[in-house]
Amino acid sequence: MIYRWFLVFVCLCAGASLGFLLAATDGLIAGLFIAVTTCLALDSIHLGRFLRWLRVVQSNDALAATPDLLPSLQGVWLDAGERVRKIIRQQERKLQDAQARLDEFLAAMQASPVGVVLLDAQDRIEWCNDMATQHFGFDARRDLLQHITNLVRVPGFKAYMASNDYSQDVLVAGSASQPGRPVNLSVHAYAYGNERKLLLSRDITAVELAEAMRRDFVANVSHEIRTPLTVLSGFIETLQTLPLDEPERERYLALMAQQSQRMQTLVNDLLTLSKLEGSPQPGANEWTPCDALLAQCEQEAKALSRLLATQGHQLLFAAEKGWQIAGVQAELFSAFSNLVTNAVRYTPDAGQIHVSWQVLADGRGKFLVKDSGPGIAPEHLPRLTERFYRVDRSRSRETGGTGLGLAIVKHVAQRHNAELNIESVSGQGSSFSITFPAARVRKIL
Repeated sequence: MIYRWFLVFVCLCAGASLGFLLAATDGLIAGLFIAVTTCLALDSIHLGRFLRWLRVVQSNDALAATPDLLPSLQGVWLDAGERVRKIIRQQERKLQDAQARLDEFLAAMQASPVGVVLLDAQDRIEWCNDMATQHFGFDARRDLLQHITNLVRVPGFKAYMASNDYSQDVLVAGSASQPGRPVNLSVHAYAYGNERKLLLSRDITAVELAEAMRRDFVANVSHEIRTPLTVLSGFIETLQTLPLDEPERERYLALMAQQSQRMQTLVNDLLTLSKLEGSPQPGANEWTPCDALLAQCEQEAKALSRLLATQGHQLLFAAEKGWQIAGVQAELFSAFSNLVTNAVRYTPDAGQIHVSWQVLADGRGKFLVKDSGPGIAPEHLPRLTERFYRVDRSRSRETGGTGLGLAIVKHVAQRHNAELNIESVSGQGSSFSITFPAARVRKIL
């Protein structure tokens, strides 16, 4: 500002001096007028440049380029231009920071496993993440500003959005839901800002399936334990209240021991499953001879056959000698034993059971159990490895089965990178095999 007044003073002095020298007193007034006019003209030129620059700044969307457009200014206009340019730079940095934070926030919502939908005051879609497009079948561009209830036409959801009561969530079928494979979503709305809403969707299909499996598991375990407990309680009450002769007493005690053993077997199988699910995958450093595994299985099968069958079974065991499997010996024996004992339990008296171990041409090892039992209907095959699933519940309980054997076999096979295969024809017997990858099979030198 001092410079500006100094410039005006210099112009006035110069004009007055020049006018006085040229025309004495009359020239003095004319010189002052010319000086003032010159100052105003120069100031107007700078003002015009400054205003034009401001108009360019106002109409320019790329603020980063505006500082370079500062014109040639003098005095107060140069100072004003520099100040405006500084303010523009500050606003530019703030805008960039705000945009960066917004981008990070949107990226975080994009990465969220939960579907996120932002709705305006009229429940129109302002933004949604990729997970929401999968849940509801939206198109992020096409459906922008579309009313949410026009796209999600579930009556329960429409009533939920119209109620304005968002204290609870609402269950909605996902866009990928099919009759055989339902997809269930939990949708919850939250009001914010000026009547806007945040809509969160979560796929709860797996949670509901796990909860159903938990309920079934608890019900099955309770049922399996309740039956032998009821028998034990009845026998104990009988022994306590009735005078029994020695043969009857021995028979009751034998039946009690049988039921106790049944419960013990169930608990052991449950513990085995729990251990299999919670343990790391076995490595390839521990090698187990196949001959030893089949010999153990043969002894167990013969003992069980003598117990269950009057005439016994035709047990045929055949194994290629000198081969080993990489894995946990206890787990491998549990899987092999379950397949063999299942065959003994379900094969009629005098039936044939063939157990073999062979190495295929591609180096894979195959453990096979084939029986001449009643076979399994096709509709049961996909569910055989489910816990407590039985084709014939009465037959399984009579022979002491727990319904967990094939579930254990499946877990052991998965942990050893092996493949469990089940083939059966109703009335013609069944075939169960575990095929191990070549990397887990070797020949003893």
